[in-house]
Amino acid sequence: MLTRLSRFGPAFPRLLRQTQARCVSQSKPSGAGSAAVTDLHAPSAASAHGEVSPYVKNPDYHGFSDDPAVDEWNMRIGFFFGISVALVIGGTFIHYLPDNGMRKWARREAELVIQQRERDGLPLIGENYYDPSKIILPSKGQE
Repeated sequence: MLTRLSRFGPAFPRLLRQTQARCVSQSKPSGAGSAAVTDLHAPSAASAHGEVSPYVKNPDYHGFSDDPAVDEWNMRIGFFFGISVALVIGGTFIHYLPDNGMRKWARREAELVIQQRERDGLPLIGENYYDPSKIILPSKGQE
């Protein structure tokens, strides 16, 4: 399967290994045979500085910072502004958008015309909606 997926580029096997390394249960060991997170995430041999994965230092790593306190604070701030404020301000903005297609204006205008015609004693819609003198009908020969 790895040879089939390697057509996506030379970096795919490396990405696959990184993804497999991150898919680790964060639950506490329940007994014999359970491995701790630190056992599964040993320092990388290729690194000259002995760097440890952020998941080892902070099992609740959110990807904002290496420091666990700053990481959690940045995650909370990011989600607050990204979700709460966006929903509230976005919903308010959408609610107060101008009348789409002027539908409300058209209804108010129609109600005013109806009230005016009722006040004048005229029918709401005349028998001849269009002025008959302005309608040009084809002659018998053009039909």
